[in-house]
Amino acid sequence: MLENLGYITGLALVDAINPCELAIMAMVLMSILLKNPEKRKNIIYGGLAFALAVYIMYFLYGFIIVQFFSHIIPETGKYSLYIFKGFGVFAIILGLLNLKDYLKYQPGSFATEMPLKFRPRVKILINKITSPRGAFVIGLFVTLFLLPCTMGPYFIASGKLSTLDILQAALWLLYYNFIFVLPMLVLTFIIYFGTTTVEKVSGWKEQNIRKLHLVEALILIILGILMVTGVI
Repeated sequence: MLENLGYITGLALVDAINPCELAIMAMVLMSILLKNPEKRKNIIYGGLAFALAVYIMYFLYGFIIVQFFSHIIPETGKYSLYIFKGFGVFAIILGLLNLKDYLKYQPGSFATEMPLKFRPRVKILINKITSPRGAFVIGLFVTLFLLPCTMGPYFIASGKLSTLDILQAALWLLYYNFIFVLPMLVLTFIIYFGTTTVEKVSGWKEQNIRKLHLVEALILIILGILMVTGVI
């Protein structure tokens, strides 16, 4: 239990601080606010709707991945240990990719950020949002564009959870995805209560994106080493 708690929490935190979803959340809130500036409550409704949509879709993705691995890994028999060590190597590779982004940042980097070719399409969709209902719909759809920059840690976590029964795995996925959307919820309330603005959030993300990649790199590399060495 405690082993899974630290493992799943660490991977979920890496996903949660990924700049992809925070940037898109900021764009969604900005679109809602600009379309209806007099309806400030739409910020909180829109943010909650978007986060709920992402939560639902990522839970479904995770459940599918867990089921896939639960059918594959038992068939490997004695090789299952090496498969989990392979997940550890994968985590280290993802960590090194994030470390590369810290040392020499390039927008849209492979496996760590949303590809540049997707961004114009996402912006067009987001600019059409006028209500919390629209935020929910775009939240469901935009998860497809988020997959390239968020699936790595989730893939690793789901592989680990595939050894549990369905109910236990589902509960861990609910926990993982709560952590994943938590920054979205915090961002929504911060902007709603006027502590900061959407523009400031977007600017902060741009100024600190290399540091975010460094934090992700350190967590992933440490987790990967612990997995490869058999500590977790």
